[in-house]
Amino acid sequence: MADNVVRFEELLSLALRLSPLDRLKLVERVVSSVESDLEVLPSDAGQPEAHWGQALNRLLDEQGPIDLVDPEIEDPVEWVKAQREKQRKQRWGEMAE
Repeated sequence: MADNVVRFEELLSLALRLSPLDRLKLVERVVSSVESDLEVLPSDAGQPEAHWGQALNRLLDEQGPIDLVDPEIEDPVEWVKAQREKQRKQRWGEMAE
């Protein structure tokens, strides 16, 4: 690997000595070689990506059912107040009602 780094540095040093026009030609050739390599790589274009909603449904199915805490409290504001009160009592070691 160290050999590759040294060779790269040498190649870069040589490339920088070229005239601006020759450097531009070199860059164009390198880029075109990369483009042709990328065209050969297999693409995932043949496989349609799943809709985000389907992925979400699959994730929810994997999680399974959740346990509701205090389902009898229907008002969301009151539910939050009750949870905060439980946390406060637990934090300060008070007995739960």
